[in-house]
Amino acid sequence: MKITATVRSSPQAHEAHVATNGVAQTLPVPAKSTGQGSAVNGGEFLMLALATCYCNDVYREAERLHIPVEAVHVEASADFPGRGLAATNIRYYARITSSAPDDVIAALLRQTDAVAEVQSTLRSGAVVRFE
Repeated sequence: MKITATVRSSPQAHEAHVATNGVAQTLPVPAKSTGQGSAVNGGEFLMLALATCYCNDVYREAERLHIPVEAVHVEASADFPGRGLAATNIRYYARITSSAPDDVIAALLRQTDAVAEVQSTLRSGAVVRFE
């Protein structure tokens, strides 16, 4: 699966696009009030990536394991200590609303954490290259 993201920013327009395997979508991301860059910062998007990945994977794993899920709530946070410094204290938590027993939900939460791709990418210390 190939995933790409593109941002085009100018004083006239601000556009954000994502694609998975060539299937593209436009995201409504506002420009800064100055017209220079996104009003949503990269750290916020990184936390959104963690939360979104985990949420989607809960539903995927629940379906695979035949566990009913009515709702998922995920919150991700991190501290960004300063310009050019990597995030620290990256954490997330999740709650699942389900008719399944608590121990089944707890196992689903752990299983999903083990297979969530964005979480795994950050934990692996993936190489990022500027080209």
